[in-house]
Amino acid sequence: MTGGFTGHISRRSCHFAHLRGAALPLVLLISSMMLTTSAIWFETSLVAARNTTNIYDYLQAFHAADSALTLCGQTLTTSSTPVVPAVVGEPVAWKRQATFEANAFTPVAQWSGSSRPPQCLVEAWQLGSRPEAQAFLLTARGFGATPDTQAWLQLEIVIDGERTERHWRRVAARPY
Repeated sequence: MTGGFTGHISRRSCHFAHLRGAALPLVLLISSMMLTTSAIWFETSLVAARNTTNIYDYLQAFHAADSALTLCGQTLTTSSTPVVPAVVGEPVAWKRQATFEANAFTPVAQWSGSSRPPQCLVEAWQLGSRPEAQAFLLTARGFGATPDTQAWLQLEIVIDGERTERHWRRVAARPY
């Protein structure tokens, strides 16, 4: 009886003998899959954090430009606001970087979290269809944490007697 029992174990060990050494590659395969998944999740988290930072930085610039635009609009009627002389047709001085830099002013000395204070350029505008009205194009530039992050906003103000019209717009691309 002992001889048959030994033979049974022997046949069983022969049956599983080809599986010896398969555990290590299997464990290594599962471990590498887990490591790869962890690396992908880590990279995804880094990308999400960068995107969040970029969005925050742009919103910082947007709010700086929006506030500068509001302040420029409020001080428009005062004599201390520098105004680029009127032109026929839509003003384009804001589109040239050098002209903008030379004529823009800063309505606030600094903006918290921004690399530079926001700037504003006021250009007078002669409306061909309404010669009695005063028209202005206000262009504001706000900065984020770095000078490369910028938001450009514009406000068209038309003063016709007692009536004031305001038309807001976002500049899609920064000037050249």
